[in-house]
Amino acid sequence: MQEAELKQLITEILGRKTETSKIEFKSAKGGAPEKLYDSLSSFSNTEGGIIIFGIDEKAGYKVCGVQNPDELEQKVVNQCKEMEPVVRPLITFCKYGGKTIAAAEIAEMDAVSKPCYYTGKGKSKGSYIRVGEADLPMTEYEIYSYDAFKYKTEDELRTNPRIDDSIFDQIQVDGFVAKAVSVKPNLVNMEKNTLMTMSGLTDKNGVPTVCGIMLFGKYPQYLSPNLDIVAVVCATSNYAEEASSGERFIVNKRLDGTIPQMLESGLAFVQQNIAKSTVIDNTGHRNDVSEYPLKAVREIILNALIHRDYSIHTENEPVRIEIYPDRLEVSNPGGLYGRLSLDDLGKIKADVRNPFIAAALEILNTTENRYSGIPTIYAEMKKAGLRDPKFENLRGTFKVTLYNSKKVEDNLFEKIIEFCRKPRAKDVLAGEFGFDEKHPAYFINNYIIPLIEEGKLKYTIPEKPKSKNQRIVVADN
Repeated sequence: MQEAELKQLITEILGRKTETSKIEFKSAKGGAPEKLYDSLSSFSNTEGGIIIFGIDEKAGYKVCGVQNPDELEQKVVNQCKEMEPVVRPLITFCKYGGKTIAAAEIAEMDAVSKPCYYTGKGKSKGSYIRVGEADLPMTEYEIYSYDAFKYKTEDELRTNPRIDDSIFDQIQVDGFVAKAVSVKPNLVNMEKNTLMTMSGLTDKNGVPTVCGIMLFGKYPQYLSPNLDIVAVVCATSNYAEEASSGERFIVNKRLDGTIPQMLESGLAFVQQNIAKSTVIDNTGHRNDVSEYPLKAVREIILNALIHRDYSIHTENEPVRIEIYPDRLEVSNPGGLYGRLSLDDLGKIKADVRNPFIAAALEILNTTENRYSGIPTIYAEMKKAGLRDPKFENLRGTFKVTLYNSKKVEDNLFEKIIEFCRKPRAKDVLAGEFGFDEKHPAYFINNYIIPLIEEGKLKYTIPEKPKSKNQRIVVADN
């Protein structure tokens, strides 16, 4: 960061008077804080960030400056050396209001280097992740997921001592073997047992793996009852909230079976429980149009079943399909895997958590396995005139949301800014622009917060973002 860039950033910060997921303030009145480890770890493990020294957040974002820049820099560097792997900060100084401000930029580490942790506490207690404005301890599973990628743990190939090959539906297995040989002629002379091991269905001793059980088991949930799908239709826009009639779920089902069976039953569940309309085309033919494009829904459910985590850490967590009045959500245990980020979805070749499951489903013509799923989802939503899908990586859970409202106008941000010439409440803003005013979180997170972070809008009570008296107004008011 250049000195001029740091000055500009400070000006924006003082205008917003709030931290962000990538900005942390330290007053540093008495020199460098003795414990920066949490922030060093969380920024390294998330998306990177900047620690700014010399601004006192508790004093209303007062510019207090740092007294001894050289000493501060050395103490910051020394603490970075106590991290594993060692953190390499980029430190910048500038003069602001006649006082010296320091900034330490912390880059996100590569997936193979995570988790970054403070050696004084060890990996299990010294690993942190950035969530909003807070540095939170990593869960046991979050740490495991990084190690699983780093050491190439193949959870889909694990076995269970309770299960032998009698669990297999041999007709289905034989059908798979025949298809595998038909698409890969070089396998024609390979023995069936060898081909099954090579395909990840059994280990070298012929014991069924999780991969084999989930694809060809007579009842895969014998491995774990929760390796299924929980599918619900919610009565309100909030999960498990009671409607005026007293019911929480209009429909509540568990869908089990193999991955192909759950895919079809999950798609059927959605098809049965979403709205349909009839459209008459130019030729006079009547066509039924689903509330959500079913091709997109299929891709989302398929991805959830293929890419979910199949480790012992998550085998008690099902895939979830939740239908709300305004949206459809599909979530699976196991966040994004490896080096993949939300911005990379559908654009680059991804690290695959369960390559044997994906390869077997390709042979079965269930999936193309060509990284076309995400582009298909976007394309189908666009074709239907609906908003873009929302993808979230939520601390060990990956969630996709489809909204049944039409795509917003490209100039919506400009309209929001103009509307906020007068201070507006969150629910008023959401209602004005066609969003759910009773539950405006989606609108606020995706439209208002970005404008606040850009310095175009601001809170009227910045020290209490969640105050019931909070209003949003243009920053230059």
